[in-house]
Amino acid sequence: MTTDPTDTSDATGAAEPLLPARGINHLALVCSDMAETVAFYEGLLGFPLVKTVELPAGMGQHFFFDIGGGDQLAFFWFPGAPAPVPGISAPAARPDIGDLVSAVGSMNHVAFDVPADQIDAIRTRLIEAGIECSELVYHDDSEWTVSKTLHEGCFVASVYFFGPDGVLLELASWTRDLRPDDVRHAPATAADAAAYLSAAAGG
Repeated sequence: MTTDPTDTSDATGAAEPLLPARGINHLALVCSDMAETVAFYEGLLGFPLVKTVELPAGMGQHFFFDIGGGDQLAFFWFPGAPAPVPGISAPAARPDIGDLVSAVGSMNHVAFDVPADQIDAIRTRLIEAGIECSELVYHDDSEWTVSKTLHEGCFVASVYFFGPDGVLLELASWTRDLRPDDVRHAPATAADAAAYLSAAAGG
């Protein structure tokens, strides 16, 4: 019997995913000062530093933090890395007070999953530690996609704040299970950009 190498179905005939991922192994960002990064993510936020790597030939360092759930947040430090450019390498502002846009291929923000009944208390502790935070908001399917109050159409609660080097961070908590009808929009293409920009400008 000849096996078709392009056949990804299992014994039941159901298609198997090309990439059977179990989640995020790690996200790797770039920092300007590894000591400051460790002080913030381990010292303030409480994510244990679990692996450090000294890169060869003076290239820099690569450190990993355990953010729970089997996931890691990693940072490179390159001694000659270009400086961050707000609005390009990352958003220039929190989404509640400015422009969320960043460049194609950039890492726009990292959202940490937190328990729904603790998100307010965590926000308070961040503020007490000197971190400026957004108000708690709920994302929904309204025109502006946010609500100040929780209702049945909301799907995730969010609080935004910045870490070192202008990295936009988020506390996030699902408020309900996602359903098939939550996928209701056709994906935009590059050719749609002009129409979107015209609509944004009121055209």
